[in-house]
Amino acid sequence: MSAPPNRFAALSDPTRRAILRLLRAGSRPAGEIAGEFQQSQPTISHHLRVLEMAGLVRSERRGTTIVYALQASALEELAAELIDLAAGLRTRKRRRATS
Repeated sequence: MSAPPNRFAALSDPTRRAILRLLRAGSRPAGEIAGEFQQSQPTISHHLRVLEMAGLVRSERRGTTIVYALQASALEELAAELIDLAAGLRTRKRRRATS
């Protein structure tokens, strides 16, 4: 259950994390997402493309509008991966403490 490395890279940017938080409330059109940030439309489009390529969001064309939504399953996989990593650290610390 290993997440592709580009998911972690996608999460490394604070703007992309803010976009994900914004989408927690539900799907939003690209223009509405861009309106929440003081960055240019092309910059926000780039961030949305990175998130989509990483599988963290999906897009759907509705007429002339592109609407973005979270990919909950991808985020759940990432969370499980991080929990697994943290559990491994705890196990290693316990082994060192008893050695």
